[in-house]
Amino acid sequence: MVTLDIFADPVCPWCLIGKLHLDRALESRPDHPFAITWHPFRLNPDLPPEGADRIAHLQAKLGARAIEAGEQMAREAASLGLNLNPAPREPNTLDAHRLLHWAGLEGAQSRVMAGLLRAHWQEAADISDHATLSRIAAAAGMDQDVTARLLASDADRDEVLRREAHARLRGLRSVPTFIVADTHVVPGAQPASLWQQVIDEIGAA
Repeated sequence: MVTLDIFADPVCPWCLIGKLHLDRALESRPDHPFAITWHPFRLNPDLPPEGADRIAHLQAKLGARAIEAGEQMAREAASLGLNLNPAPREPNTLDAHRLLHWAGLEGAQSRVMAGLLRAHWQEAADISDHATLSRIAAAAGMDQDVTARLLASDADRDEVLRREAHARLRGLRSVPTFIVADTHVVPGAQPASLWQQVIDEIGAA
């Protein structure tokens, strides 16, 4: 197997697009060699626990480019057959990343990330809400009650923050960022054709 480490945040629109492209490539290459691990990296680590109004947050962050960026994202998603219905509030995703950490222990990370992306971008759900996160865990095959108890505690909060800080120390500044075989860095939402080429080249090596 070849490691594919993915640094992502479920509120990052290009993480959604990047995963859709990657999924299409993996579906077209069912014998792909990748062992995928999702790693924490919050786009907005300074958000308060209750989050912020999404539109106001984007305008503060992007200024006049906010509307254009939103329209570009909607067009890109539509080209992949996805209609967006994002959550009205930009959530703090620390607990979502704690859930992804636990999902990694159970081999459910990609299913949980898919659930987080769908909840935030299509269902207008609050992925900082513990009930929402517990339902996403259950849909991915995890124990809903255990997840709820863990979320109600500070379990692995420091571990997730440590992993995120380590990524920033390594120079990571944006997501999605993909690292193949702990060596090759692939930044941004790449088309499925690139991943198909990578898989084919690994298979031919």
